[in-house]
Formats: sequence, C-alpha cells, structure tokens
Amino acid sequence: MSDAPSTTTGKRALITGITGQDGSYLAELLLSKGYRVHGLIRRASTFNTGRIEHLYQDPHNPDARLFLHYGDLTDSSRLVTLIDKIAPDEVYHLGAQSHVRVSFDEPEYTGNTTGVGTTRLLEAIRMVGVDCRFYQASSSEMFGATPPPQHEDTPFYPRSPYGAAKVYGYWIARNYREGHNLFAVNGILFNHESPRRGETFVTRKIARAAARIAQGVDKDVYLGNLDAVRDWGYAPEYVEGMWRMLQADEPTDYVLATGTAYTVRDFAQFCFDHVNLNWQDHVRFDESYLRPTEVDALIGDPTKAEKILGWKAQTLPPELARIMVDSELSNRTV
Repeated sequence: MSDAPSTTTGKRALITGITGQDGSYLAELLLSKGYRVHGLIRRASTFNTGRIEHLYQDPHNPDARLFLHYGDLTDSSRLVTLIDKIAPDEVYHLGAQSHVRVSFDEPEYTGNTTGVGTTRLLEAIRMVGVDCRFYQASSSEMFGATPPPQHEDTPFYPRSPYGAAKVYGYWIARNYREGHNLFAVNGILFNHESPRRGETFVTRKIARAAARIAQGVDKDVYLGNLDAVRDWGYAPEYVEGMWRMLQADEPTDYVLATGTAYTVRDFAQFCFDHVNLNWQDHVRFDESYLRPTEVDALIGDPTKAEKILGWKAQTLPPELARIMVDSELSNRTV
C-alpha cells in the first residue's frame, strides 16, 4: 500500500456501530491519528463493548479520547441532539442490522435500521447544519445476483432484505450529496473479516470450529452453502480505506475488495489445514443455514480505490484464515 495521507489531529469523529468489528478497528485508527472519537451504542441489558474496552487503557495513546453515547438509529430526535452536541468533522455510519441470513427473519427491522436509519442520520446532519464529511457503509450484497466482477458502475440486484436496505442507504447518501451538497461517500466494501468478527458469521464460525476441534473441544461444524464464492479481505486494512475516502478532495463512491475469489469450502480447507486436520472429516451440511435466495459470487474490482486513494488490500484469504485460527487458538479476539 502506498503512503497514507498525513495524520490529522484535533478532529472529532462520530462512529455509529462502534462496538462492531469495523467500528472497533476504525476507532483504533482514528485515535492513533489524534482524533476525539465519539461512538453511538445501543442500550442493552448486557455489556457489548468488549471490542473497544482496551481503548480506554491504551498506554500508547495517552492523549486520545473516546466518548460513548447511548442512542439508536430508529430515534430521530436523539440523533439530532447528538449531532448538535458533538458537531463532528467526520461521521462514519457503520451501524446496522448486518447479518444477511437474519435479515430474512427480520426484514422490517432490517429496513428500519439499515435503510431508513441512514436517512435519519443524514437528515440530522442537514437539520443541525454541521459541516462534516459522511461515510456510508455500503455493501457488496447490493450486487447480489449481478455477475462478477463488480465495480462502482455495476448494476445492483440485491438478493436479501439486508442487500435491499443497503441499496436504499446507498442512494439516499447520493441524494444528500447531490441535493444538499453534503460531502457523502459510499464505501462498497466486499467481505472483510478478522478475529473480531461475530461468531455467527461464517468465517469466524469456521475458524473457531477448526481451533476447538483441534483442541478436542468440539467434533463438527455445521454449514450451509459451501459453493458460495466471496472476496474476503482483512478488516483493519478496510477501515484504513474508509478513512482515506473522507480525506479525498472530492466525494465519490469506491469499491474496496481484494479482487480474488474463494469458496466457503476453500476457506474451510485453509482453516483446517492450518491445524493439520481434514476439513471433510468435520464439516457437516445443515440446510437451515441456506438463504431463501442465494448470492452465488461476489468478486470486487478495487481499481478506482487503488488509483485515487492509493489503497490496496494486502491480506488474502489463505493468510486471513491463519490469522483468525491462531487468534482462536490463543483465545483472543483483539
């Protein structure tokens, strides 16, 4: 990857979804650059800040500041209040109901948070009149059934309520960019994983299973469609790309991807090979994990991001699988 834009200090950033995989890595990155980072979190009966707790005690960033605010993407008035209070220079909108399979079970909730929630946040920015730059976390799931490779001008054909909600969020961000002159960008990120990925997502599920089976804790793992083709990258690299998008001279939309294609079966083999096991001895099929409408292949073309932002993925799926399995073997997720 080429040299990054210069470090910026003194800026205020708001991250929705800060407790998730991407939010935690992005918070680390921004704190390392001297930002004051504000995060939106939902009130829950249990603590859900495990991915970011270490940031409060980071000895390498004694001057970094992290602030968490309770709020919800379904509460317009709260979003207006927070935007007015924080007056962010940059807003990274990562919050969503982000599990594709779950979106079939909760389509209305997914649309209300993942889709319309984006409008609420953009409208809060417009109403308050704060001068900020806005990042919308778009998704490769928007392409759905459109044949790969997929790039910024590829037509959308979502195959899930999640993908449809993300298409709505993509277009509403463009509308606020073109209609209200807001510096708004869509980051169309293909699958990106890490040890902080939620345990119900397939890559983390496989990596965790490989480690636990190697340690004699479990015997099998149950998966759905092994033939699905995905473009998997490493999440810490992708949040760097998010930040670069908001440092560009002009707002536009970018695909972030590795440009490589591997099946779920391939990823399982990488993980089990790393612990000297045959994946076929332990992977079992369970049709309950199949989607009502499958997405066969998502393979991104990141040429634009490399040309304009100087961003290029460094970690490919074989190495990514090793990183994730090693983390599971040492029982750490950060």
